[in-house]
Amino acid sequence: MTCRLDTAQVERVYERLFDAYGEQHWWPADTPFEVMLGAILTQNTSWQNVEKALDRLRGAVLLDAESLLSMPREVLADHLRPAGYYNLKAGRLAAFLAWYCEQGGYAALNALETAELRSGLLGVHGIGPETADDMLLYAFGRPVFVIDAYTRRLFGRLGMLPPDAPYESLRGAFEAAIPADARHYGEWHALIVAHAKSACRSRPVCAECPLRGLCPAALRQEAVGRPLYSN
Repeated sequence: MTCRLDTAQVERVYERLFDAYGEQHWWPADTPFEVMLGAILTQNTSWQNVEKALDRLRGAVLLDAESLLSMPREVLADHLRPAGYYNLKAGRLAAFLAWYCEQGGYAALNALETAELRSGLLGVHGIGPETADDMLLYAFGRPVFVIDAYTRRLFGRLGMLPPDAPYESLRGAFEAAIPADARHYGEWHALIVAHAKSACRSRPVCAECPLRGLCPAALRQEAVGRPLYSN
């Protein structure tokens, strides 16, 4: 499936989101290595829970690959309890740490071309396209657009993309419509997350949505005189 976005429409969405929420200063982590850990741990949980897990790890060992890799698996899992699915995530984290060390660490990985680095990440157990692209964008500063559930929901409701399209088709649509710039892509993704939490929720808060005039669902509600959802 080939997906396409109109650049002018996409720019209007960005401008309204930026006006509503301002600069987001993402990713919420202190170092590229923490971004990579967080990208794995945040699967199916909130960043607040990831922070709790990272704080537990910091209190036990140095937050580096070698120290974490030497930690017994059951001990690592126990520290990850706040992030949920802690046994599963301990296995995924261990697989990533082993690969990361085998590759020579951050400097060696950062020297790779984006396509090669992405392929390597996707070959690690437990790392799928969204997690790999989170790492590429926020830890390595590569212009790769991250597609998550919030992006699918928002652009599906806007009628601009089919929400059930394959990941790579959606990613390609954004990268074709928006000039390649890692900082801008990072801001885009962060604004989508902010908007999904504030207004474009599973039950949308249409009355307070800065994209209301662009959204077919909200416009249909207004056209038939139905009240818009609100808090």
